[in-house]
Amino acid sequence: GRGRKGPPGPSRPWGAATRPFSPPLPDACRLLGGDAVVKLELNDYLDIFCPHYEGPGPPDGPETFALYMVERPGYEACQAQGPGAFKRWECALPFAPFGPVRFSEKIQRFTPFSLGFEFLPGETYYYISVPTPESSGKCLRLQVSVCCKESKSESAHPVGSPGESGTSGWRGGGALSPLCLLLLFLLPILRLLRVL
Repeated sequence: GRGRKGPPGPSRPWGAATRPFSPPLPDACRLLGGDAVVKLELNDYLDIFCPHYEGPGPPDGPETFALYMVERPGYEACQAQGPGAFKRWECALPFAPFGPVRFSEKIQRFTPFSLGFEFLPGETYYYISVPTPESSGKCLRLQVSVCCKESKSESAHPVGSPGESGTSGWRGGGALSPLCLLLLFLLPILRLLRVL
């Protein structure tokens, strides 16, 4: 299956009682069985809709759970344990008045956010849901496979190498780097602040 490109948009639900997703996303049976795989590329989004109920909900009670990222052994056992396991989100508002709660995960190599996660091309990541004690939900599992391994031409060049982007400073000759231009712009402002 594929995620989506660009800003947040329509998505699919996560829950044992959901009907099968429209292809190519995995259906609920595959989430329960542990063989659901979504293939994404860098800059795709993985959207998760929590279970939501308009009326009284199912007779066994609503599904509520925490979603974790885990390593392969935690995925196989459907347990949020081990050094790589951490809670990603919580689906705890099954009767939210504004509709289903949605979580979006941007598949990116680097993130500026402290709670963001950085994904490496060519790697597989594992998500599980652990039902709360009062929930009627079951453990669900999803593998996220990030395409593709970077080629050598896309990898970073060491500072000072011919392929560098020019942000390490001015070396004489040629144009000024963006960092030097920023410093030249800020210098008069810093002088003003010191005078005040």
